[in-house]
Amino acid sequence: MFSATVLTLFPELFPGPLGASILGRGLAEGRWTLDTVNIRDFSDNKYGSVDDTPAGGGPGLVMRADILAAAIDSVSRNDRPVLCLSPRGTPFTQARAQALADGPGVIALCGRFEGVDERIFAARQVEEVSIGDFVLAGGEIGAMALIEACVRLIPAVLGSASSLGEESFEGGLLEYPQYTRPREFDGRAIPEVLLSGDHQKIAQWRRKKAEDITRARRPDLWDAYQKSGPIRSDKNKDETS
Repeated sequence: MFSATVLTLFPELFPGPLGASILGRGLAEGRWTLDTVNIRDFSDNKYGSVDDTPAGGGPGLVMRADILAAAIDSVSRNDRPVLCLSPRGTPFTQARAQALADGPGVIALCGRFEGVDERIFAARQVEEVSIGDFVLAGGEIGAMALIEACVRLIPAVLGSASSLGEESFEGGLLEYPQYTRPREFDGRAIPEVLLSGDHQKIAQWRRKKAEDITRARRPDLWDAYQKSGPIRSDKNKDETS
């Protein structure tokens, strides 16, 4: 079972959106678990502080490695990676979400202030990951995004395995445009090919649109797609073979 543990200064933020809709239903049904650990519980002073001034001077405060280590050590890892949400981390991808969803889960470390003491990464085998090239006030929003990306891939949580195979990043492309009723809206009609009933033509149209959107919006993905061709997970290979 996928198990998520979040190390944070603000456990009251969870489950937040992770407790709503299909994710919350899956949580209530026991298809995955979520726990929080309050890092302040491991403070060594009466004020509950977990940080100190940066060595060498500079603005802000840095979260202490000894306190973070105590918080990490309080959790059963069970082969779960400890991921620290950080803008300097390795970009988090759909492929990584799938790999984590197929495993025992994840431990998410949420930094605050100017960051965390560098020594914690090697001392406790903590990996830095990033959800984008921007900076937030803390790692909690990033942890929620990471966990959601994983949990929705767990069988029976999303509800339809077939829908997973045709979304963005599957096959190396962004998703094609979607339409539904009414047939015409604000003078804009649903493309006729989608109403034709010809599944082969619909599939060709969708592939072409996915390629066009990826080429225009994500040249990095398009270059990778051009070099390696369609990228499919083993699950999708089984479904389409």
